[in-house]
Amino acid sequence: MASHSGTESVLVQGDVGNIELLVDTPRAPICGVAVITHPHPLQGGSAGHKVPHVLAKTLASRGYLAVRPNFRGVGATEGEHDAGTGESLDTIAVVEHLRQAYSGLPLVLAGFSFGAYVIARAAEMLSHRGIHCPHLILAGTPWGTVDGQRSYETPPVPSTTLVIHGERDERVALSAVFDWARPQSLPIVVVPGANHFFTGKLSTLERLVGGYLDHLPGTEAVQL
Repeated sequence: MASHSGTESVLVQGDVGNIELLVDTPRAPICGVAVITHPHPLQGGSAGHKVPHVLAKTLASRGYLAVRPNFRGVGATEGEHDAGTGESLDTIAVVEHLRQAYSGLPLVLAGFSFGAYVIARAAEMLSHRGIHCPHLILAGTPWGTVDGQRSYETPPVPSTTLVIHGERDERVALSAVFDWARPQSLPIVVVPGANHFFTGKLSTLERLVGGYLDHLPGTEAVQL
């Protein structure tokens, strides 16, 4: 039996126009809301990418309304790529939309690659607004100079964040992620043999995320 009732495309208003959301609604009663962000749009990343799709499927199977926004210039989302700043503001706009539509439900924020950077920034910005998001799921998190051209200063994240990284990540060296995590005393879950896109390891990614969600205390999650 499918864990959700299908994917719906929805438009909400952001700072520079419409934001397209891919929404997976669980068949079971909604127990929480999750926002999942995608890899770099200038390298073909979109909400339909296989890793955000797996994250959304896993969350929906646990009763979460799984919401995947397309970043600026992708799909039906308006605007142009903004190197993470505008994307973080749009992510916050999506969270605010969900706060109104699903008041009182726990929130989980998840991101992959560039999307992990955006989620970390959005969580920091939300915290400055008094909205604390203790439960983040980050995979392939960039730090420092990536691919010899883009540089990421990913902010610290809550100690309850699940960070997953491939042992053989060719985009973001495992050592770089440890350099980011070490000052935070933040554990990293390493998937042996996995590359940046978790090729052939998506079932492992799904299992790790599912285990994290299964032990998530709802009373500790931020309430929408």
